[in-house]
Amino acid sequence: MSTKIIYNHGHISYIQVEKASHSLYILPPSKLNDLPLAEVFAARMKRRKLKYEDLAKTPLTADLPHGGLASWVVLDDKKSVFERQTALRKALQPLLDEYPDTLTIALCGNHGKEHAEMAVYVALVNSAELPTRKKKNEFRPLKTISVFGTKKDSAKPDDTFIRAVVQGNTLTRQLTMLPPNDLTPGIYREKVKAMAAEHGWKHEEFDMKQLRKMGAGAFVAVAQGSDPLDAAIVHLTYTPKRSRKHIALVGKGICFDTGGHNLKPARYMNGMHEDMNGSAVALGILLAATAAKLPVKIDCWLAIAQNHISARAYKQNDVITALNGTTIEIVHTDAEGRMVLADTLTLASRLKPELIMDFATLTGSMAVALGDRYSGILGNDPELLCKAVGIGSLVGERICAFPFDADYEADLDSKIADIKQCTLDSEGDHILAARFLARFIVGDIPWLHMDLSSSNRKGGLGAVASDVTGFGVALAVSLISKLI
Repeated sequence: MSTKIIYNHGHISYIQVEKASHSLYILPPSKLNDLPLAEVFAARMKRRKLKYEDLAKTPLTADLPHGGLASWVVLDDKKSVFERQTALRKALQPLLDEYPDTLTIALCGNHGKEHAEMAVYVALVNSAELPTRKKKNEFRPLKTISVFGTKKDSAKPDDTFIRAVVQGNTLTRQLTMLPPNDLTPGIYREKVKAMAAEHGWKHEEFDMKQLRKMGAGAFVAVAQGSDPLDAAIVHLTYTPKRSRKHIALVGKGICFDTGGHNLKPARYMNGMHEDMNGSAVALGILLAATAAKLPVKIDCWLAIAQNHISARAYKQNDVITALNGTTIEIVHTDAEGRMVLADTLTLASRLKPELIMDFATLTGSMAVALGDRYSGILGNDPELLCKAVGIGSLVGERICAFPFDADYEADLDSKIADIKQCTLDSEGDHILAARFLARFIVGDIPWLHMDLSSSNRKGGLGAVASDVTGFGVALAVSLISKLI
């Protein structure tokens, strides 16, 4: 069900909003003389021992005399988008936890279109239905968002773009959260095929038989340890009329990662059904671009497989020949992501797009470097990296650019093959992984690699309240729209 959004322009009549069942009041940095629900607000502030300026970090929530629930939050343009989104998420969560039919948002003071759009985005993204296997599912869709106080002379908020990004982020989270028995490579491929038919994407698959015949040894090495052999590289194409750019998206889709022969201990294997998050991000971006009708041709490549242990599984010291003819010395079977991406990047670059972006939960060292609040990016185009970092700040998905200097690659020198898959040290592995992947791009194509260390953060991140964040969708869709 699509949530209806109603904008009420001009001065707010608090009589209209104070009787709402679930209401959010967005306040300016300077205290207003005519605060909504002033008596309730003052009493609650006194009980919590809060100062007005504290509301920029710690929103206030109170039950109302008529039985409604209200939250107050201060939004200050001097704060970053991430900080403002976080404050909105905290303010909205108690309201959305009750699954209201209608949410009322009142912009009090001199707030512009940006804060209206931000509040609607945070409300929509956190009212989406996510997978659950609980017997009792309390979810009820949010039917209406009523926004009061938008300026009469301000441009209308871009609901189409907001809804598109929410749709893409929601798809990413829904797929990532599915348990591994509900998203095997075979099941995943069927879901993607159905989505392609629904949205008019061209659909193509390279299954294990085809990949062996093509010589895609890097992908096959990882996938051959599974039973059934249901892995594949899936290729989707969105081709709108009058497209201005040609972009390729590549996503790591490891539906479960045991580590292979270098088996993960239980602590680190737990949650490895989320190792397909990169492919879900790529799919989410494709869906959002389609919904927003962006005039850009997109090739989306999904490397869908599992990394299992068996008699057929690849092992340390194997030498593998990749699709582009590069020979690879296997050093660690848990570095499978860069293997499946290697051949997928080769396929993607053969179609000569103007830009390649790949997404993967690739290395533990990126999580060590950044924690789970940021994701890291690397690539071969410094100007593009700077643009991506800037857009990340503008949309509240923060990224950090890492070195990509050629001398790092000396650590991957092999005595028996063209390149080592990785090293047994963890130092700079996120950089070494990117240097490895760059070897499989055909030609001089601008390329961004995002290592999704912030794909999951307990308690949510920025605008998103769920542990699985859908990080990367808003950033990439905004970057694409800027580039065109």
